[in-house]
Amino acid sequence: MRKLFISAAADSRLIKYFADRGYETELISTSGIVSDPVSAHPDMFMCRLGISDDAPVVSYFDLIRKYEQSSGSEYRPLLSPGYPSEVAFNAACTGKYFIHNLKHTDPFLLSEAERLGMKTVNVRQGYAKCSTVIVDEDSVITYDNGIASECISAGMNVLRVSSGHVILEGYDSGFIGGASGRIDDMIVFNGDLSSHPDFRSIVNFIEDREIGVRWFEDWSLTDIGTIL
Repeated sequence: MRKLFISAAADSRLIKYFADRGYETELISTSGIVSDPVSAHPDMFMCRLGISDDAPVVSYFDLIRKYEQSSGSEYRPLLSPGYPSEVAFNAACTGKYFIHNLKHTDPFLLSEAERLGMKTVNVRQGYAKCSTVIVDEDSVITYDNGIASECISAGMNVLRVSSGHVILEGYDSGFIGGASGRIDDMIVFNGDLSSHPDFRSIVNFIEDREIGVRWFEDWSLTDIGTIL
């Protein structure tokens, strides 16, 4: 049974959708570690190093427990509210590519990506996963022009979409990457993707790669920090 990490603020109907399909879900909720509007977002604390079911997940929570249990360790995972100190784990990973502002990546996370032979793509955007929908090992969707340009230069397939049109309480707008997640061979969007102006392009881009796509018209497209 695959375990999913989902924001505790997610709509109950999304959580039920996964539970009905046999997934184990762990709800994420924190206080005081990162900025309040993203304090329940899994992608602020965890990074899945690939799209496969068995891809390892590097977790701030696991690393901080190991640090607290060790003695004499020089490495300590660090997160604190605000940019850039809260983005250390917010990398976008396809399994083949590791996309992040490498200046702000957690050292252990970066070393794991390098150990797995992932190709690093250095971008200016620290909230790289928030900004990016992972479709397959070579394909992503993003509104961020900097991410798009660097990924294209690295040889990836990129669909650029309009910014905005995603709700995130506490901010003017959320990010499309944070309103989605690749689960098995399906990209699941948290809310009504059909309300996005690039809806048809997004669906076509995903389905052209023989990946399914699921959205929910019953509530607004909302950034909950990636379904991991």
